[in-house]
Amino acid sequence: MSRARADEEEYWHSSKFRAFTFDDEDDELSQLKESKRAVNSLRDIVDDDDDDLERVSWSGEPVGSISWSIKETASSNTSSLEGRDSSLQKGSSSCAALPKQVSSYSLSSLFKGRNKLPSFQSLSDAISDTGTRNYAPELRRPKAEYKDYSSDWSPKDTVMRMQRGKVCSLERFRSLQDKLVLLDEAVAGHDGNVITAVLIFLKRTLRREILFRELEVRQVALCHLIHFLKETGEQKFLLDLLRFLDRTEEVALSQYREHLNIQDVEKRREFLKGCIGLPFSAEDTSHIQDHYTLLERQIIIEANDRHLETAGQSEIFRKYPRKASILNMPLVTTLFYSCFYHYTEAEGTFSSPTNLKKTFKIPDKQYVLTALAARAKLRAWDDVDALFTTKNWLGYTKKKAPIGFHRVVEILQRNSAPVQVLQEYVRLVEDVETRLNLATKYKCHDVVIETYRDLKDRIQLTAYKCKVERGSAEEEKINSILSNMQIRWKN
Repeated sequence: MSRARADEEEYWHSSKFRAFTFDDEDDELSQLKESKRAVNSLRDIVDDDDDDLERVSWSGEPVGSISWSIKETASSNTSSLEGRDSSLQKGSSSCAALPKQVSSYSLSSLFKGRNKLPSFQSLSDAISDTGTRNYAPELRRPKAEYKDYSSDWSPKDTVMRMQRGKVCSLERFRSLQDKLVLLDEAVAGHDGNVITAVLIFLKRTLRREILFRELEVRQVALCHLIHFLKETGEQKFLLDLLRFLDRTEEVALSQYREHLNIQDVEKRREFLKGCIGLPFSAEDTSHIQDHYTLLERQIIIEANDRHLETAGQSEIFRKYPRKASILNMPLVTTLFYSCFYHYTEAEGTFSSPTNLKKTFKIPDKQYVLTALAARAKLRAWDDVDALFTTKNWLGYTKKKAPIGFHRVVEILQRNSAPVQVLQEYVRLVEDVETRLNLATKYKCHDVVIETYRDLKDRIQLTAYKCKVERGSAEEEKINSILSNMQIRWKN
């Protein structure tokens, strides 16, 4: 029993591992020294005359070949990177970690013990070489790439570079012939940005007379330059170009377009008055005259209405204050303004809607549509009714709408017209299907009932009875029609 206990204590106190001592001869450093000493001792055995023999690596490739050099470089880089990673992981250590041994070395170097690889370096060599790296030789760049850094390009090459978005200077093209060849190459490339860039260069480096003369025979480039000048607002240069080309109408239109930059109303009016004498076409001259007359009317109306609004003498201005000035507004906006604030004025006044219609020859459809929108917004239903009422030579009245009564119904509904007003105009819609759709959509029950009665459609009238309220006047009207024995129903 005591023997078994002694064996057990010896087992627990024994260990396969030994404690570290500085005199230990089996550590890695001593093993490295022993292996290096053994390899170096082989120099006496192996003859040095085998240098003339072909050296072959472990992969079977001749030592010194291109493929062998690349593999040697790659393996050394890999081993150095791995050695650095392992040293970082260990933290602060007394010596650097040695790189791993690789197999791509020659047999003779193995037996001679030549230190060509990091695995056979001494500890001091390994420490001193940890900061060095080996790189594969960099291949020379193609000569075509070095051309990008020079300025010796032909016009065609320059255009191609500009199309690829590369920066290049055009200053080397100094003669007129070179500049024109560059422009022709840009036009042939069909790239608007390149054409515009070349035109800007020519505009800066050539006299206007020479540039205009050359562009006159190059219509594509000319169109690009005219568009560029319009976009950038270079009005004087554009007018000189158009005058040189004898484009009088375009010159007049370009001058007329300058009125947009004039903010003062009186100065704009005087400028438009001067534009009337420019060489426009007959149609354009009429438009310029109307523009001048309209602005003159607006100045008068604005001054008068501002005085009335400030003094508080007009009820409509007190009830519906103006939100904006009428100056520089289009003709349709001016007509709407006049129908809203001055609808009942006599034709002799400048602000009368009928005066505007007569002066500017506004079509009936446009006038009725604008006046209807203005009066419906004011909920002036009597004016709306009078707008569509006409008399014949016998004195009979009749409602007529040049825009169609279906559009009248839609405008009235957008302005929240009562059902009684809507029904009156829904009845005037000539197309039966359109009339039924509008009456059903806007709940004009009387119109639907009367239409089914006129169509003698008993089934549809009976079905529509379910859509009206019980006990309402519409239900009683439907029952009265269905019980009428004088109607010959179609179904």
